[in-house]
Amino acid sequence: MHKAEWKYYWTIPMGICNKRSACGWRARVAYTVAVFVVMSLGLGSRAFADVLPVFVAEHFGDALWACMIYFGFRTCYAHKKISFSLWCSLVFCFAIEASQLYQADWIKSLRETTLGALVLGKGYLTADLVRYTAGAAIAALLDLAWRKRF
Repeated sequence: MHKAEWKYYWTIPMGICNKRSACGWRARVAYTVAVFVVMSLGLGSRAFADVLPVFVAEHFGDALWACMIYFGFRTCYAHKKISFSLWCSLVFCFAIEASQLYQADWIKSLRETTLGALVLGKGYLTADLVRYTAGAAIAALLDLAWRKRF
């Protein structure tokens, strides 16, 4: 690329990007950052549950997990519609929750590890489906607002 092209490359507004444009990587970087920010907030909601309001401590962890999954799908499928990532994240979250009904010894032992508990959960709760739906929907709304701004 010539020097003049690099200047244009860095100044393309996000709102006019298409899937083949030079700024597609910017969206992926932004979504990756969002994954790590939301992951940190979710882990923080678990680590500091004793000092947070009860409602926040009980519900925000699962909602933030669904947000993280949504932004993960957006990272992989930034060129697709927001609704695609929303539905994929909901299917993924619901599948993980449904998998908690399976109680074989091998998966129980996996769920007893820290990483296994964070990814697979520990037990089925119908309320988690509501939390996941709220988290993914909020992430999609934030994504819509962010895309309109840029």
